[in-house]
Amino acid sequence: MKRSLHVLAALCVTIACAADAQRSRRSAVAVRPAPLTELADQVSEAALRATVERLVSFGTRHTLSSQDHPTRGIGASLRWTEGEFRRFSDACGGCLEIATPSDVVTGRRVPNPTRVTNVIAIQRGTTDPNRVIVITGHIDSRVSDVMNATADAPGANDDGSGTAAVIEAARVLSRHRFPATIVYAALSGEEQGLLGGKILADYARARGWQVEANLNNDIVGNSCGSDGVCDSANVRVFSEGLRWQGGDQLRPQVRSLGGENDSPSRNLSRYLARLAGELGLGLEVRQIWRNDRFGRGGDHTEFLNAGFPAVRFSVAVENYDHQHQDLRVENGVEYGDTVDKMDFAYLRRVTALNVAALAALARAPMPPEAQVEGAVQPNTHVMWNTVPGAAAYIVRWRRTDANRWEHGYRVHALGADEVRVEGDGPTFGGAGRQGVLLRGIRIDDWVFGVSAVSPDGYESPVASAVPGGAFRPWTAPPASTQ
Repeated sequence: MKRSLHVLAALCVTIACAADAQRSRRSAVAVRPAPLTELADQVSEAALRATVERLVSFGTRHTLSSQDHPTRGIGASLRWTEGEFRRFSDACGGCLEIATPSDVVTGRRVPNPTRVTNVIAIQRGTTDPNRVIVITGHIDSRVSDVMNATADAPGANDDGSGTAAVIEAARVLSRHRFPATIVYAALSGEEQGLLGGKILADYARARGWQVEANLNNDIVGNSCGSDGVCDSANVRVFSEGLRWQGGDQLRPQVRSLGGENDSPSRNLSRYLARLAGELGLGLEVRQIWRNDRFGRGGDHTEFLNAGFPAVRFSVAVENYDHQHQDLRVENGVEYGDTVDKMDFAYLRRVTALNVAALAALARAPMPPEAQVEGAVQPNTHVMWNTVPGAAAYIVRWRRTDANRWEHGYRVHALGADEVRVEGDGPTFGGAGRQGVLLRGIRIDDWVFGVSAVSPDGYESPVASAVPGGAFRPWTAPPASTQ
């Protein structure tokens, strides 16, 4: 491993970075707020409410409910959602490709073979169409008994709210064009075992999609809990730390080289937290450093299992009286997931953050793949592969116990064998690689990463220079480097 890193280090040059100056450096480039704010402002509270009310009108959307009834059940809700996607596509001149990935499933919560169907709308990227950003919400609903497919299950917040966010994102963003592809997906079968998430992850993998991010929205439309605690100023974003994919092969490398808190999904969470702070929506991201709520799960987990970066959006405070409950009143307490228990102003802000994030990710280049070298020396080499569409890169670093990236240094993208003097010294590029030498920064005390910046200033998430840090499915390195 050392030998290969020394070869990469030959591409690096010195940037004089005195230790006392490193604390004052901050990124000069951030996600550009003005156009993103304009997109976020187009999100309509009225449209979100109308969508949730329409979804509730189907009575139940249980995965095992009727697939062919014209007005009730999962089939009717899926056909209506497909119709909404087609309506948006007609308005944008056919810019959306509609698909219905499905599979026949049996399992613990699906006792008889049942076709489980998703509805997705694909907005192809203009210059980088194989790079894909996915927003998901699950359209199916349930009551107290997860096998009860006949009782009314409104599913207003769980997960009519997430499905409404997906549909509204498609309405807003289909009016614009983006370099990367955006996929809007209403998933079935979540309550029966994350079935729709697996179907879509398998669909993406079979088509060779380079999924950069999955933003899964599940329960994003209320702001007060069953104990009376309210919080409309935050949304939780759940992310795994050490990526699940890679398992026993990845863990020994992480133990030696670091990366316990630097999966692509964790960096996606950091990216969303920074973006929320820049947008001025009155909504902040509360990063929750676990894959999902304690002992629970969501569709993004199936994307993670496939090797794709994924996070879950969920409300800051859950109300357990209004999810997974039969419609009833007991001791004066109303139970059931109904529209009147939702906060649509809050849902609008969460959806606006999703819309801005989708646009920012689709406009920025793919995150680079970064490596570092610096054992037993006072300097650190940071190296990365060049990325199509990148005009610059930002080398970032933070203390190992810091929750967000603290320091950054901008490096212009260079052509093969090009030399350019900028800042404190020259930077070399060549053979599809770039690199810098950070003087006086000891590798043991910091975590390093690199982001890519588009010509118009959109920055990608940071890809950490750790085992499993790349925004692609993990593959085992050659045995000689382990």
